[in-house]
Amino acid sequence: MTAGIEEMRERRLSEGFVRLISVWGLLILLLALIVAFSILKPHTFPTYFNFLSVTGNKSIDAMVALAVFIPMAANQFDLSVGFLVGMAQVLTIGLQGQGIAWPLAAGIVLVLGAGVGLANGLLITAVGIDSFIATLGVGSLLYGFNEWYTGGQQVLATLPKDFTAISGSLLGIPAPALYLLAIALALWIFFEFLPAGRFLYVLGDSKRAAELNGISARRYVTLAFVAGGVLSAFAGVVLQAQLRVGQSSVGPEYLLPAFTGALLGATSVRPGRVNVWGTVLAVSVLAVAVSGLNQLGAPFFVSPLFDGAMLILAVGLAVTAARRRQRRSAGPSTEATQTEARQGAE
Repeated sequence: MTAGIEEMRERRLSEGFVRLISVWGLLILLLALIVAFSILKPHTFPTYFNFLSVTGNKSIDAMVALAVFIPMAANQFDLSVGFLVGMAQVLTIGLQGQGIAWPLAAGIVLVLGAGVGLANGLLITAVGIDSFIATLGVGSLLYGFNEWYTGGQQVLATLPKDFTAISGSLLGIPAPALYLLAIALALWIFFEFLPAGRFLYVLGDSKRAAELNGISARRYVTLAFVAGGVLSAFAGVVLQAQLRVGQSSVGPEYLLPAFTGALLGATSVRPGRVNVWGTVLAVSVLAVAVSGLNQLGAPFFVSPLFDGAMLILAVGLAVTAARRRQRRSAGPSTEATQTEARQGAE
């Protein structure tokens, strides 16, 4: 009797520990990386300057990752986000160089982002093209347009101070980090407490079951791509306020970190499901790790290597978790049936 109670207690402790790691693993890893790099580089890593650099720059990565996350909740993939960021940052300065006030220029870019998202959504839901193919094709068109618009040259213009100020800081916190926090809160409320957010998750689990329950895949998937397009365009506007020069080559490099953040984020907070805070934590882990490794003398190409390795790890963990869920859903009856079959064969 006592042995059984002790075994049950140990099992509960083990399950609780596994649950803690699975839910808060990324947060624990983030804190561990901060402590480790602070010890290894005490004069450069735990500094206010490094805080400004990491949060200011990587907030753009996190915004693009959240833009990827929105349609990914419905099991759709947007490969055009990086190209849209590149086009948005070029048009933001290009339109201002043509004499258009920056609020209007930013508004035009956001509307264009919504249009790109609408095109993606309609190609997928109305025409029936796979999301990988449709968004890759649209992204390639955006890249070609960007090259035509810039002529392969930098786009220069005198930008007003009130525009560049949007990438400044407030109370010592970089403005892009505050934008990211506001966007993350809005998306968290949308996906956790509003029916439309739940509908996207249902579509991601089973499109057929969602449609049988009256959830329109065409409507909600299209709106998800529109929201992702607007968010990508907004990231491009903020990026231009940081760069202050338009470059057609900027943008595609945001694609890999964005997908890595969204997929790695699905392993934490809400394991097995892409989620807002998991995505933000994942991007934070990537940012802190790359910053620390660079300060330790790692070469410049460590960032794509690290992002690629983490992407493979995230997909591997997701596949493993899916297999475990399938085994658990099979239940003990299936295992008993398999055992009986083996015994009968013997």
